[in-house]
Amino acid sequence: MAIVKRGGRNKAKQQQAPAKSGIKKAEFDLHKKKEVGIYTYENMQKYKGKNRLEVPPHVFAIAETMYYHLKSYGENQCVIISGESGAGKTEAAKQIMQYIANVSVDDQAASGNITRIKDMVLATNPLLESFGCAKTLRNNNSSRHGKYLEIQFDPSNYQPIAAHITNYLLEKQRVVSQITNERNFHIFYQFTKHCPPQYKQQFGLQGPETYIYTSAAKCINVDGVDDNKDFQDTLRAMQTIGLQQHEQDNIFKMLAAILWIGNVSFVEDESGNAAIRDESVTKNFKEKYNRKSYANFSWYEKRFNLSCSFKYCSSFFCRDALAKGIYNNLFEWIVERVNLSLEAQNQSVEKKSIGILDIYGFEIFEQNSFEQICINYVNEKLQQIFIQLTLKAEQDEYVQEQIKWTPIDYFNNKVVCDLIEATRPQPGLFAALNDSIKTAHADSDAADQVFAQRLSMVGASNRHFEDRRGKFIIKHYAGDVTYEVAGMTDKNKDSMLRDLLEVLSTSSNQFISVLFPPELLAALTDSKKRPETCIR
Repeated sequence: MAIVKRGGRNKAKQQQAPAKSGIKKAEFDLHKKKEVGIYTYENMQKYKGKNRLEVPPHVFAIAETMYYHLKSYGENQCVIISGESGAGKTEAAKQIMQYIANVSVDDQAASGNITRIKDMVLATNPLLESFGCAKTLRNNNSSRHGKYLEIQFDPSNYQPIAAHITNYLLEKQRVVSQITNERNFHIFYQFTKHCPPQYKQQFGLQGPETYIYTSAAKCINVDGVDDNKDFQDTLRAMQTIGLQQHEQDNIFKMLAAILWIGNVSFVEDESGNAAIRDESVTKNFKEKYNRKSYANFSWYEKRFNLSCSFKYCSSFFCRDALAKGIYNNLFEWIVERVNLSLEAQNQSVEKKSIGILDIYGFEIFEQNSFEQICINYVNEKLQQIFIQLTLKAEQDEYVQEQIKWTPIDYFNNKVVCDLIEATRPQPGLFAALNDSIKTAHADSDAADQVFAQRLSMVGASNRHFEDRRGKFIIKHYAGDVTYEVAGMTDKNKDSMLRDLLEVLSTSSNQFISVLFPPELLAALTDSKKRPETCIR
């Protein structure tokens, strides 16, 4: 297993996010991607068949070492790429994929299927970047999901015959809200700016400035990002992977639906309930957004449904939950569809593999919430693996072999991981967050208050935690991060209201029934089932 660490230990702490007023041009220029000629084809050839000690340090050297061990010893390989947000992890993952794909395919002897698999593996980059990456304050192409790509090889010639992608924790909240000067996922801007004419006519599509989900953060255009070119790359990737035209149509139809859902707004009536402000935006969602159906728990449960009106604030939550649910299921469908194309034609063949893990980078912003604690927790776990493999294991081996050496002191961050993930004897942050939702799941403010009260118990004896009345600080291995309590329980909720699923399940659009199969609705029939959460 190889581990690529991008960036320094305290770099994230030193590079605090710019103020809400935006990034100054001089500061922004420092973040712009610059081509320095280290990823050229000619440079790639210099590392082919070379030992790491024979050539300068490079991501190609790591890729060559993995492929060499795969061929020479028949050992499955894996590379973990870690580091802060903006350190270059996604680019490193892309270059490793590019190198492995090129050196493993003998252009003269490769069959059509091997070449096809190589092309499809490389095409996953622009496709999943469009749907899973976004512009943040620190990075114009920040991964807002984790991805593990496993390239599978035929052990008789070690050429690629299949691949599989595993997706981790998409940042769904970004679909409905972003920090000022950040953007939604790339695909929304590519699609609204440069979509084919038939989509404009069919969906009534307009520019990104028209939609709340793409304009509220006041960042539509990004220097150095060509949305038109990237959209063409996305379309080519879809074709390379084998997405049929009707499948592409379905994907873009869902994107348009999400954008128009975001423009549904509400006014508060005399009773404090919500009514749709602009009937021209939608004619079909009014009742379902304005009424909430729930089952009565008495003997006539199966015969009657009671209804109560949505309060004004709940209507916005309902709207956003629908948009997030559609996008999340759409993203998962795309990953599954890609995996279907990447499957081996002969499933009985024994395979060897190279795995590439590209995970979100450590983040510290002026305001940090649920997304950052999840992302930083993943990085804490990766740091724990790094410590285990490179420091603890090596020194334990020295002890076993009775070799004299000077012990290396290091910070074992298990104490921070336990603070976040422990369930007993002392419940951690995630356990307290889930319990707060289960205690007061119907009221977001009440759930936040319960969570705030439990924080004093969570970190009472942990020196890496501080409770700050409505905020809390975790002293991570990469720096101290202050998290906001407000809104955290809302973001952890991972369930859509039954009415919304009923609307989707009765849709005449077959693709929606694929994204929301009947079992999702059936799972909600159990009234005793506790509400789902993102960190369940």
